[in-house]
Amino acid sequence: MKIHREGTNILILLFLVLAALNAPVWLFMPPYTIPIIFSAISLVVYLFVFNFFRCPKRHYRGPRKDMVISSVDGHIVAIEKVYEPEYIKGEAIMLSVFMSPLNVHANWYPVDGTVEYVRHHRGRFLSAYLPKASSENERSTIGIVTPSGVRLTARQIAGAMARRIVTYARKGHEANIDGHLGFIKFGSRVDLYLPLDTEILVEMKQNVKGGITPVARLKS
Repeated sequence: MKIHREGTNILILLFLVLAALNAPVWLFMPPYTIPIIFSAISLVVYLFVFNFFRCPKRHYRGPRKDMVISSVDGHIVAIEKVYEPEYIKGEAIMLSVFMSPLNVHANWYPVDGTVEYVRHHRGRFLSAYLPKASSENERSTIGIVTPSGVRLTARQIAGAMARRIVTYARKGHEANIDGHLGFIKFGSRVDLYLPLDTEILVEMKQNVKGGITPVARLKS
């Protein structure tokens, strides 16, 4: 287990802030009840943020050809036919995974292939559970073409708590299931838009792991 690079500066700053707040409590408050309670609360806060930025090393060991792997940890909140206007520009199956603040928030590529499209959209910060979050919230869209020529879209979506989306994917980059396409800070969701003839391998409310759980099989 390691800490994601997006969290290093935040954790250092948080440690310094908590240390600065705890020092006068221990120096000037009556011993020992109040200082111990204050330090315990500080420790819980720090461990919560530390847990959020954890970044486990993962390697997908199953078959890769035509397989779509979950981009994030979380649970399935939507499997439905929609219109995807940016990259696929047609009807597609939208498969959405919601991340709680307790999930790992690194985002993996869902397939092997080549990144053909990347665009960031400014927007609102509605609850990521809402259907209109896909089109109205702050979001980044990544279009990928597989070695078999199948095109699919991954969309990082900010939520009520998540105020920053980080996207590492760039046009022309190689997409690899074991590689990170980005990071979303403090909870949100990722939508995958797949061709209509895709075989879906998961169910609503099912828990999935980024870079590990197969969620669909493409038709070559």
